[in-house]
Amino acid sequence: MYGGEVETCDSHDVLIAGLGAMGSAAASELARRGVRVLGLDRFTPPHSLGSSHGETRIIREAYFEHPVYVPMVQRSYELWRDLERASGARLLLETGGLMIGRPDSALVEGARRSAELHELQHQMLTAAQVCARFPALRPEKDMVAVWEPRAGVLFPEACIGAYLTQARRHGAQLRFEEPVRHWEADGDHVLVHTAHAQYRARQLIVTAGAWVGSLLPGLELPFRVERQVLHWFEPLSDAGSFAPERCPVHLWQFDGGRFFYGFPDLGTGVKAAFHHDGEATTADGVRREVAGQEVDAVRAALRRFVPGADGPLRASVVCMYTNTPDEHFWIDRHPTQAHVWVASPCSGHGFKFVPVVAEILADLVQEKSQRFDLGLFRWR
Repeated sequence: MYGGEVETCDSHDVLIAGLGAMGSAAASELARRGVRVLGLDRFTPPHSLGSSHGETRIIREAYFEHPVYVPMVQRSYELWRDLERASGARLLLETGGLMIGRPDSALVEGARRSAELHELQHQMLTAAQVCARFPALRPEKDMVAVWEPRAGVLFPEACIGAYLTQARRHGAQLRFEEPVRHWEADGDHVLVHTAHAQYRARQLIVTAGAWVGSLLPGLELPFRVERQVLHWFEPLSDAGSFAPERCPVHLWQFDGGRFFYGFPDLGTGVKAAFHHDGEATTADGVRREVAGQEVDAVRAALRRFVPGADGPLRASVVCMYTNTPDEHFWIDRHPTQAHVWVASPCSGHGFKFVPVVAEILADLVQEKSQRFDLGLFRWR
């Protein structure tokens, strides 16, 4: 089919298209259960071309997006610690976290609702209390904060690397620099084509992130790929106030519906970015260059809320969100192909859920009962 050079390979139980965060974890979990797994990726993960790079990701428990996420993220905490023990790598650092905004903001109201419904350890703080406890942060007088002590930082490149190592350790076959061109139903199997081979598998899992649309032809997908820019700044003053023991992860809602977030300085500067404030793009056409006005826009937020972080720019990088209209995930069977599962997109807040989504996918593939409510994540 491709110049006569294509090899037809033996059948696998599950083929995974995309070995970023969700795909690497699913490969590890399925292989651990004794499933014959083949994973394919167009690049060599972990890499800086998709949605799971940039040194850090926030993990938080009082989930403002919807209370249904809370049991899932609680299970993720357990599984991240399991992966740390298995890999010997540091993957999660608990710093505590603040959700800051006006009392009636979606961020504060949602976080408080989840914390109260699930009886999570938390505190409500005034702006003055935030300033007193965390001197790097400067909320405005009419803002309040939800403090949760278990929030913290995940290290995404290390997490993906650990999952890929564990997947191989348990027998998964992983092939990099080999993108899936297309797939088709083949009786009770799926036939997956790349430039180098065609593979047969009993089931296919699509975890392709921003490339998901190219692997689901024929579906009218309402997904939006969004360009996101991450920045690191050298502290301007009182660098010690940005140490992780003094500066928790922090997420802000301001000026109505705008969101801004930041991290402590973990040795590479203070990381800060807007959340859901990027231009529409495509996976292959995303603009990788960062303009000066994009840096200036984040500086304006820093000067307003985290003034001590407004020092020299150390770095800026681009990543992508792939969003559904309601900004929840899609974890479900393909609407017309019973042997195909989809665990993309994740709407910019999925990384913390990687281990539990891998468990969910493995249970779906093996037709096991689910412990979580997946209603928000079904194909609609």
